[in-house]
Amino acid sequence: MTTKGNLFILSAPSGAGKSSLISALLKQTSPRPMQVSVSHTTRLPRPGEVDGQHYHFVSKDQFKQSIADKHFYEYAEVFGNFYGTSEIAIDQQLAQGIDVFLDIDWQGAQQVRMKKPDVTTIFISPPSKQELENRLRGRGQDSEEVIQARMDEAQAQCSHYQEFDYIIVNDDFDQALADLTTVVNNQRLKRSQQACEHQSLFDDLLA
Repeated sequence: MTTKGNLFILSAPSGAGKSSLISALLKQTSPRPMQVSVSHTTRLPRPGEVDGQHYHFVSKDQFKQSIADKHFYEYAEVFGNFYGTSEIAIDQQLAQGIDVFLDIDWQGAQQVRMKKPDVTTIFISPPSKQELENRLRGRGQDSEEVIQARMDEAQAQCSHYQEFDYIIVNDDFDQALADLTTVVNNQRLKRSQQACEHQSLFDDLLA
């Protein structure tokens, strides 16, 4: 019997290092397959982004039709663009024993939690407001207006930190990655997971 995968949500204000942490986590050797969910979005691709790999890029009409058809676990409008997570795709991956990571905001986390109460939610926090602003400016790809909008959004995002199961402060990247790895391993070691994965072992021990 295949052990069902775990569903994780990682939320953070833009610039907190969430995407880098997820990328580093997926490169680690793992006893279980891991995959980040590929969201649907109506925003235009950024330089280097590939359709189907980074996002599924769709039109607003296509996105609204998917909402009407109830294809999303969650969706939200952010800075004038829509983002959504396919319910069918996620459920198929979990059924195959894959640990799936959703890179979504607090609004999406609330929506997913209503449908999947056993989801593990993780908030990635910057070490300070000043460091967050430094990181956003260091990208060199946003206007002053966009940076200020992202700082305002960051404060709104951080105001929901108490809704998450785990909090990781990304001050030292290696430590933050180690903390994230610990959270993932904790979920895999839960009784429900281990009992399913090692059912034959316990059947033998109790025979």
